[in-house]
Amino acid sequence: MTINNKNINNVFYIFVAAHLIFWTLIPSLTNHNLPLDTIEALAWGSNLDWGFNKHPPMSAFFPEVFYKIFGPQDWVYYLLSQIFVIISFNYVFKFSNEIFNNKLLGLISVLLIEAIYFYNFTTPEFNVNVCQLPFWSLTVYYSWKIYSAKEIKFLDCFLAGLFAAFGFLSKYLFIYLLVSIDLLFIYLIFFKKERKFDFKYLITIEVFLVVLVPHLIWLNNNEFITITYGLARTGLEQSSFIDHIKFPLIFLLKQVGILIPFLILIWLLVKKIKLNFNFKDKKLLFLLAINILPIVLMFFTSLITGSKIRTMWMTPFYLFFGILFVYLLQAEINLKKLKAFVIGFVFFFFLSPVLYAYVSISKDDKRTDYMGKEIAIKTQYAWDQQFDTKINVVLGDEWNAGNLSYHLKSRPSWEGFVESEKLDQLKDYMCLDSVCVGSR
Repeated sequence: MTINNKNINNVFYIFVAAHLIFWTLIPSLTNHNLPLDTIEALAWGSNLDWGFNKHPPMSAFFPEVFYKIFGPQDWVYYLLSQIFVIISFNYVFKFSNEIFNNKLLGLISVLLIEAIYFYNFTTPEFNVNVCQLPFWSLTVYYSWKIYSAKEIKFLDCFLAGLFAAFGFLSKYLFIYLLVSIDLLFIYLIFFKKERKFDFKYLITIEVFLVVLVPHLIWLNNNEFITITYGLARTGLEQSSFIDHIKFPLIFLLKQVGILIPFLILIWLLVKKIKLNFNFKDKKLLFLLAINILPIVLMFFTSLITGSKIRTMWMTPFYLFFGILFVYLLQAEINLKKLKAFVIGFVFFFFLSPVLYAYVSISKDDKRTDYMGKEIAIKTQYAWDQQFDTKINVVLGDEWNAGNLSYHLKSRPSWEGFVESEKLDQLKDYMCLDSVCVGSR
């Protein structure tokens, strides 16, 4: 199909439909079991609360909704993940149309990020990182509405606060985006004095805080367990002086590595790499705030604390990189090279699912090769030989116990790790290795 200004929307819809179909179908056909993080989210969802031992509640809520509708069908959770991805793509595209006067440049901006590892190969595993994606794009979109409006609308402020809260309830690292956007507004209002403070800004903060209240109460009642877990994952307590240098450098090198396919597509499209910065350009200031500033803040977090930044934590940070680079390079874009760009895009578009399928089929020691359904059948059979009650509780780690919770027809609720006090509360129970199932 030839891309022109008349069929841009159609090309975009074909692209997102193809992405959704490929990345739902391939893992559904090649994986024997759901990935670790998805099983973990489903385990939490079986016993929904306002938070869990590792993360806030949103990543468990959505899989549980889908489980209530569809039950234990693996393809459904791959589909759920891709729905989150294409919603984020859609708002990146909507935002790009407000940045550019050229719809083709907006489309190119979205096609570019398909080449980034986070938005293809890793997407079948629904987890806290994927869960952030639509809320990240929605928060940026409505923050832009506030930023660019001559008269600020109540609804834009309300939605910005709401989606910001949903993002924070997906993963606390969402705060890096919120701080970056807030710093931009503070700079423009109190330092540059280019904008007047509008009390409607407070609507965003109020909505954000009100939505967070139940989780904050849960957090206080549970000794801030999710924050403790997050800090432990950084290795902060064991950090040495050299870590303040080593981990930031590793972080930067990994970011460059992740962007290589993206940069190749940029190279295929432009006459030369010449970035044009005009810091009086309000569009550019916003794009730098949502793209570069969160990464800079993450880098300084590692530099100051000596903490290790895990690669997957950066999943939502690059959603708007396509728009930033196209905006900076738009004077250098050569539309005569569009054919080469499309060929490069198609190559990367198909390469990722092919590699995913190859790895999934050729290796047999992955989490997705776990015999979860078969183990659940054997567990149910052993239970039926001893008891005539229904299994409605499962205890153990999120992976082994979570698989039983997902695969057993009675959908027992996961209630944490095996403890004698919890077993004493059960009417009947049976333990196999490190997992116990029971009935109240």
